[in-house]
Amino acid sequence: MHFSIPETETRAGGDGGGAAYVLRKEYGTNVVPAFPPKKIFTLTPAEVEQRREQLEKYMQAVRQDPTLGGSETFNSFLRKAQQETQQIPTEEVVLEVLLSNGQRVKVTILTSDQTEDVLEAVASKLDLPDDLIGYFSLFLVRETKDGAFSFVRKLQEFELPYVSVTSLHNPEFRIILRKSYWDSSYDDDVMEHHVGLNLLYAQTVSDIEHGWILVNKEQHRQLKSLQEKVSKKEFIRLAQTLKYYGYLKFDPCVTDFPEKGCHVVVSAGNNELNFQVRLPSEQIKEGSFKVTRMRCWRVTSSVPMSNGPTGSSPGKSEVKLELAFEYLMSKDRLQWVTITSPQAIMLSICLQSMVDELMVKKSGGSIRKMFRRRANGALRRSDSQQAVKSPPLLDSPDASREPMAKLSSKLTSVSLRGISHSSSANDVGANDFHGNYAFEGIGDEDL
Repeated sequence: MHFSIPETETRAGGDGGGAAYVLRKEYGTNVVPAFPPKKIFTLTPAEVEQRREQLEKYMQAVRQDPTLGGSETFNSFLRKAQQETQQIPTEEVVLEVLLSNGQRVKVTILTSDQTEDVLEAVASKLDLPDDLIGYFSLFLVRETKDGAFSFVRKLQEFELPYVSVTSLHNPEFRIILRKSYWDSSYDDDVMEHHVGLNLLYAQTVSDIEHGWILVNKEQHRQLKSLQEKVSKKEFIRLAQTLKYYGYLKFDPCVTDFPEKGCHVVVSAGNNELNFQVRLPSEQIKEGSFKVTRMRCWRVTSSVPMSNGPTGSSPGKSEVKLELAFEYLMSKDRLQWVTITSPQAIMLSICLQSMVDELMVKKSGGSIRKMFRRRANGALRRSDSQQAVKSPPLLDSPDASREPMAKLSSKLTSVSLRGISHSSSANDVGANDFHGNYAFEGIGDEDL
């Protein structure tokens, strides 16, 4: 979400500061992070952008705490802030949501409807049962030239999807419906109903077509044969055995592991972050970081100061986002690993949702109950339903994808020595970190 910051801020509090004050009074200063202080002087464009990033970071930090994130005070402030910032009145509109197969689902909503409301409207349009809604989420994506999608973020409960997508003023940004869980065993629940099965099948075909799931020629032949027989469940069962099934693939970015300046493709899934790293020597290595070995992580942002002459488009520098996590490399050695990527917030959201899912499973809970229905909100059923269309048969496998997997060698922590801690992970306050309740101590024999 985006906040509009005036160039001159004359009040020390404001609505955001007021909401933060109420939260800190209700939950205590040790729980609620300090609200970013305002300035009474005119801000430069670079400072305006920095201020906006500080506010978004604050919102992200508060949202990571389930108690604070569920606060009606906080959510009410955010709902108003989104509408007021974009000056969008409450009215009925038609919002277009994409499915993984490219199918467009149009739903009639209010501009003030939150993510839950829109998700319910889409589910109603597709005739998805109520108890399966919690298995799916809405994501803000950017469509690329090859028809694939670059993930911006998972839409949070407090967001107004219509405001979020229209405020970007760019038709490349879309909202897409995808499954929201990581453990493939939950596929069984989704496949119990034909609409859930069709959605999962469409997503699996799409992920294979875009190269997110690795498929060799023989596996491709088997999958296509199952498609021709319209054996959707068997198709998914076979896909579950393939590498990177259920992963989200991110855009190429930069990491400091195993050394600074390495180009990497990160994929999130199976309770891990998978790295395909291209070293300066052009050698490709692959390795995975388990979420249960991450002690904590944080997202930081910075606005590079322009070195150009005065008046040369100040504030146009892109904000640099970093995700840093502290990882248990061996029994007694923790090390910071940093990823520099515009998708750092989405990566953080993925980690948090993995931890949440692990904790629900550990406590014996059910993912079906993770979808919270507001007490005063009845599910609105659509007057007309829309069937999920079957995607076309798989194209011939892309031969250029196989060598990448074959060239990769395993990236092991024991063979990589002398790696310094990321400097960006130093000198930060405790409130900047997202603690990991699923963190587990391990021994060298487990590595």
